[in-house]
Amino acid sequence: MNVQAVTVETSPIADIRQLILLLDGRTPLLWMRRNQGLAGIGSALRLEFSGPTRMTDAAAAWKQVVALATVTDPLARTGTGLLAFGAFAFDASSAQTSVLIVPEIIVGRENGQCWVTRIWATGASAPENPLVLHPLGDEYRIALLPGALPPESFRTAVSSGIESIRAQEVSKVVLARDLVGRVPAESDLRRAITRLALGYPDCWTYAVDGLIGSSPETLIRADHGSVNARVLAGTMSRGVDAEDDREAALALATSSKDGDEHEFAVQSVLKSLRPHTSALATSEIPFTVKLPNLWHLATDLEGTLSDGSTSLDLIAALHPTAAVAGTPTDAALNLIRELEPFDRGRYAGPVGWVGADGDGEWAIALRCAQVAPTGAITAYAGCGIVLDSDPERELAETKMKFRPIVEAFG
Repeated sequence: MNVQAVTVETSPIADIRQLILLLDGRTPLLWMRRNQGLAGIGSALRLEFSGPTRMTDAAAAWKQVVALATVTDPLARTGTGLLAFGAFAFDASSAQTSVLIVPEIIVGRENGQCWVTRIWATGASAPENPLVLHPLGDEYRIALLPGALPPESFRTAVSSGIESIRAQEVSKVVLARDLVGRVPAESDLRRAITRLALGYPDCWTYAVDGLIGSSPETLIRADHGSVNARVLAGTMSRGVDAEDDREAALALATSSKDGDEHEFAVQSVLKSLRPHTSALATSEIPFTVKLPNLWHLATDLEGTLSDGSTSLDLIAALHPTAAVAGTPTDAALNLIRELEPFDRGRYAGPVGWVGADGDGEWAIALRCAQVAPTGAITAYAGCGIVLDSDPERELAETKMKFRPIVEAFG
């Protein structure tokens, strides 16, 4: 791949509290949690990948970009200097491209400190794009309707998945369904992003190449030789009042079905990370994580890198985890292809950013929708299916998981 040389300059600026208002309403680039993170404007460099080697190809291409770049970064902190936003397709056979996008302008915010990074083709003029807060565009509301796998068909797919588990073809499989709609021409996607960021402040709210969502699950964070991840698997609806909510959390924590589903996911991540780490520890027992609409079972992992892997190398090693595919991986992927009548695109793939040193933060693209340049929108939600799964309960779980996107756009 021929890579263009870029010049990069980072400098501190006064605190900008409204990162979303900096974004382009049609092509937003964002990685944010609790109003801290990175906002991207424009595109200085776009790299596309596909096929089974899409992530390792991206890692190799990124090293070329870094080697050719001229970087001035007096702050030298996480998120400054040269970086790219990325989103990768779930399946190797997906028609959806995987991308790394280097913006022309990046504004970062962390703990009250803000900075701006400007990036341009070496030998050309620096971008003049001023930092302007643009008010949100007109309100709009859309309906998201069943797509290629409507509710009854999803129940049938879950039943088929359970039969495959009973036949010992797989131990767990993650099955998803889709909702589809269309956003009006020239609609401001920052409206949906704002609703997600306000409604789910503890999740990673992201926007990369039309992929928009708020994910609760950190796939990997690499920072100066340390790595950490949060594995989520096992879900329960929030209670209608405080007592009912406590009972829901307790039921999730003691559920053998959800516990089994969670353990498959944890072991999947541990197996993938061990070859790259000298030390790897997990929280002793799964704990419950509270979101506005549901509870999740969670396990945190921390480790020390031992082989110089970048965050792109790590996502290549980790994806797909049992939390989004199943186990054994290859058999689960084949079953997904058989039972899901659609291309997942970037749903359940890695989404995040990578810096010049290879460090970065990546989430699993959950609670998300892909918005095409035509305005067509597809949202996805899935569930982990194990032996004692119930098709009706799994359908109800997808409805809970669709809620963030349905409310953000509708």
